Amino acid sequence: MFELKNKEGSNYHFTLKAKNGQVILSSEVYNSKASATNGIESVQKNASEDGRYERKTAKDGRFFFNLKAANGQVIGSSQMYSSESGMENGINSVKENAPGAETKEI
Repeated sequence: MFELKNKEGSNYHFTLKAKNGQVILSSEVYNSKASATNGIESVQKNASEDGRYERKTAKDGRFFFNLKAANGQVIGSSQMYSSESGMENGINSVKENAPGAETKEI
């Protein structure tokens, strides 16, 4: 499920949660609800394409990923993972959960 949150007036942010309630992807802050909704649609469209995932290692050795749109813009980022396999599980969870996920405004 996507949770769309209003932050500080007209700013919006969304998260994608797995069925167990864990956040698996977070967005940037958008200047409008319409822009955030477009971001959600972009995640749904791009989630199934493995080439859209940028796998990264932080300076402290932990792993994370970014999901990018066709234009190369980051549309969502993961939490930090202690292992590469954990990161891959996170990517698989986005692929599984995002395409048909409902959006709940909170």
